[in-house]
Amino acid sequence: MSAARRSANKETLSRLHEAVNSGDAELILKTIGEVFEPGVLIRTPLPVEATGVQALKEVFGRLLQAFPDLHIAAEDMIAEGNMVVCRNTVTGTHQGEYMGLPPTGRSVSYDEIFIFRFAGDRVAETWGVVDILAQMRQLGVAPGTSS
Repeated sequence: MSAARRSANKETLSRLHEAVNSGDAELILKTIGEVFEPGVLIRTPLPVEATGVQALKEVFGRLLQAFPDLHIAAEDMIAEGNMVVCRNTVTGTHQGEYMGLPPTGRSVSYDEIFIFRFAGDRVAETWGVVDILAQMRQLGVAPGTSS
């Protein structure tokens, strides 16, 4: 895969992050539809019944309701072949129901790592690891302290 294609793939994911960081639900949903194949294979357990791009739209809809100031900062983005790996820091303030937890008003900051496989100019498959334990500790529902 050419350097230009790898760069374009990274730009595609940057565009997704920019949409999420805008807080504009319509823009986020539109961008998800443009960035991901409709039948994208999601290799990360999600708390929704939907699959493909619809699952991503539901997840981001829930996140935005729970954390209206949701922000994704890409700390590292590495492209190799048709894959891009993103190491992100996610922040937000818990202002809506999230995973059965009523709003706490607490701020969270947690890490995640995602691998995206591109087919052409769209994401066809994803794998992800999200530090849910750090998130739950910061929300006060898991014991211990978060780093």
